[in-house]
Amino acid sequence: MNKILIVEDEAAISNLIRTNLNDAGYRCTCAYDGLLASNMIEKERFDLVLLDIMLPKMDGYELLEYIKTMEIPVIFLTAKSSVDDIVKGLKLGAEDYLAKPFEIIELLARVETVLRRYNKNARFLILHDISIDTLSRIVKKNEEIINLTNKEYELLLLFVRNKDIALFRDRIYERIWGDEDMGDSRTVDLHVQRLRKKIKWEDKLVAVYKIGYRLEG
Repeated sequence: MNKILIVEDEAAISNLIRTNLNDAGYRCTCAYDGLLASNMIEKERFDLVLLDIMLPKMDGYELLEYIKTMEIPVIFLTAKSSVDDIVKGLKLGAEDYLAKPFEIIELLARVETVLRRYNKNARFLILHDISIDTLSRIVKKNEEIINLTNKEYELLLLFVRNKDIALFRDRIYERIWGDEDMGDSRTVDLHVQRLRKKIKWEDKLVAVYKIGYRLEG
């Protein structure tokens, strides 16, 4: 059962979301401020975070910076619905953005889509001719083991879990290298080139002009 953290300071909205997600088969926990949410994420593993932006003690943007280092997908739920707000949230690393007021049926659909994209319950990920055992970290191409460095493996996992989505170079760098002070977007380009060559996905892992890369599913 997928575990979802709802970070929303309005109790009525939070309880409504929790009730509907529980009815849909998810296990939900609520946090009413950003600081409490960060403490809960540190102590417990969640498969998805539904995150408001306007929060007491720590806002949603600040909390997202912490969450994204833990490879937990985030959907923003917020009244801040301008194009600039949406672009900021997505560039910071949110998987999706749902403006208030929203219909519960739309929220359920987006939750299902993000969890499916991340394959949160899957030990084995298979795409095209590549299989990934996320427990042993073994990657095979047509049953032949492909030796990848740690960074190449993390890159492959990121692309497979976000197939058909254009990922910004800056976001790729932050997700794979975090706070390591060792390079810039050229570091991403170099590692992607090596990964494409090793797994022979030159025609599938494609560059997106002025953005970054997309793995075509």
